[in-house]
Amino acid sequence: MSVLVGKKAPAFTAKAVKGETIIENFTLSQFLGKNYVLLFFYPKDFTFVCPTELHRFQEELEQFESRGVKVIGCSTDSEFSHWAWLQTPRSKGGIQGVTYPLVADINKTISSDYDVLAGDYVETEDGDIEITGELVAYRGLFLIDKAGIVRHQVVNDMPLGRSIREALRVIDALQHFEQHGEVCPMDWEKGDDAMTPDHEGVSNYLGK
Repeated sequence: MSVLVGKKAPAFTAKAVKGETIIENFTLSQFLGKNYVLLFFYPKDFTFVCPTELHRFQEELEQFESRGVKVIGCSTDSEFSHWAWLQTPRSKGGIQGVTYPLVADINKTISSDYDVLAGDYVETEDGDIEITGELVAYRGLFLIDKAGIVRHQVVNDMPLGRSIREALRVIDALQHFEQHGEVCPMDWEKGDDAMTPDHEGVSNYLGK
């Protein structure tokens, strides 16, 4: 698994769906210098755990937007699958009402570049290419700053849903550091004391 933290987020141009609209050339570069990006991957449309996450991101969308963060979902499904799922009522397993973009990574290149693609391509002794496992995305999440640098990543196995609260906490910690130059210790929450990044600051925080 690649660690992308501290590196430029892999760029891509792909089709995406936002509401009822299919976007032909969706890119991350449109947010450079303007917004943070929370890019999350999920395995499949029309499944069980995935809609709980997508609805939860929608329910907390104002919290992300108030922090200047654009939420973007991505899976290896096509734009047509995304569109159909977005038009399906929640009562029937759909995600109708989700308003943030869903990127279609049907060629698996985005998931591969972010190293969240399950399954693998294997060359046989005869030189043929076989696929082991299923080529869908793990539950990866990447926080990208305004300069396009990945500042946080977490990858869950498919049965394990993520924590929206933790995503917001990490955003708050990053923005606190950017605004105040103070580093945030374990379990830091917005409003807690932070530390100046020197020995004196650490000693003061520890009460020594």
